[in-house]
Amino acid sequence: MPNLLTTLKTKGILVSDGGWGSFLVARGLKPGESPEGWNLDHPDEVRDIARMYAGAGADIVLTNSFGGTRFKLEHYGLADRVGEINQAAAALSREAVGPDKIVLASMGPTGKILMMGDVSEAELYDAFAEQAIALAAGGADAATVETMSALDEAAAAVRAVKQSTPLSIVASFTFDTKTPQGYRTMMGVSPEEMAEAMLDAGADVLGANCSLGSGEIVEVIAALHAAAPDVPLIVHPNAGRPEQQPDGSVAYPETPACMAANVPALIAAGATIIGGCCGTGPDHIRAIRAAVDAALVR
Repeated sequence: MPNLLTTLKTKGILVSDGGWGSFLVARGLKPGESPEGWNLDHPDEVRDIARMYAGAGADIVLTNSFGGTRFKLEHYGLADRVGEINQAAAALSREAVGPDKIVLASMGPTGKILMMGDVSEAELYDAFAEQAIALAAGGADAATVETMSALDEAAAAVRAVKQSTPLSIVASFTFDTKTPQGYRTMMGVSPEEMAEAMLDAGADVLGANCSLGSGEIVEVIAALHAAAPDVPLIVHPNAGRPEQQPDGSVAYPETPACMAANVPALIAAGATIIGGCCGTGPDHIRAIRAAVDAALVR
């Protein structure tokens, strides 16, 4: 299986995949139904999404495991199936993309807040370790602790992956608040604070995902690069800020061409892995692929 860090050194810039949730809904995921449960109940649909992104030109494809900790799965009565759900998530992406592309295991927040006493640090660590071990067993090459906003939870997750598996580990936060001093997470964490804490915890790659569009997020990547100039950076922006439609639906304004136009700025800011988050699909990834390829031949 490929190694994320070695592949980065060889290719310089990699393309990751785009959003997953909207495609699960399009294939029949119902409100109140576990997306991760689909790894067991609808494996063909999950496999098809991973295959779709590989076909669009992604070097890296994620897994359907964002809410795969016991804390998230217990809402659906699936807390006792963490191992099989996460192992299946990684195996499905691996089967879909083959042996040469990188399978990046998605690990999202638990919804628990340490400072509120919802959970202990040991319980968080154990939950992330349980998930990571299963993802590694399913064939993941690396893991991304993503869409994080709190340093303590993210550090527990990074340590759990690092100490429980051989996987390379990405730490990616969502910086959703603009202040006079720059972007911050909802917990008030700056890119500089995030970089220091995540590297101390053992992260191999730093990054930002969700909340911001591809133009806005350039500032965050530049701040991370300034804080950690020798560390690879991943960026998964939304296709712009979500816009409420008259019928109650949500639309994302950034077209594939718009996101592709921001690729040179993201690379100049320090990004070495570029993909998409909410509102993005295979057309966005194809456009990003073309823009990255154009940048690499210059």
